Amino acid sequence: MIFEQIDVGGDRNFAYLLGDEETGHAAVIDPSYRPELVLDRASAQDLTVVYLLNTHSHYDHSNGNSIILARTGAEFIAGRSGSIKDGEVRSLGSIEITFILTPGHTTDSICVLATQPAMPGKLITGDTLFVGKVGGTGYGADARAEYDSLLQKLLVLPDETEVWPGHDYGVKPSSTIGHERRTNPFLLRETFEQFVDLKRNWIQYKREHGIA
Repeated sequence: MIFEQIDVGGDRNFAYLLGDEETGHAAVIDPSYRPELVLDRASAQDLTVVYLLNTHSHYDHSNGNSIILARTGAEFIAGRSGSIKDGEVRSLGSIEITFILTPGHTTDSICVLATQPAMPGKLITGDTLFVGKVGGTGYGADARAEYDSLLQKLLVLPDETEVWPGHDYGVKPSSTIGHERRTNPFLLRETFEQFVDLKRNWIQYKREHGIA
């Protein structure tokens, strides 16, 4: 598996390049502000981009779509397009890509799980789960949807599953499900009410705990 986390600017945005070495097929995820850089990285490794994926529809994750599509003819896949179902699997050579619908931060948020035999899965989480944090929402139905997505969709994955977020917002650029389960203050809340309370008081919590 070829896997690259690419700094594309914006608000510390990450794009991802996922490629199968045998077939030379690749998927690009959230190329946003520097799609040309992502395409250059694919070309440097003789990869042909066949899928363009967005974790959600916000401009800072999707503004590079037109360039990727114009230059590659890739199939566009996103939650908002209605082209995928929860748990749907696509193949990229020997890599399986599983789409996990995770509404909350947006109604169309998805996480992308890339797996290959004998390797930990790589979970691209967009703005659903960060290192030590979770995606922004209000305090009502959207927060409830995010809470359910986190607990019912992501925390059921194996501890060794790697977490690759959409922004470099945490103390490091990647993590694992196990580490987040043990340390992420939002995931340590015992009830939804406590989860929302932490959202309401996050600035104070960061100040008290020395979190940037």
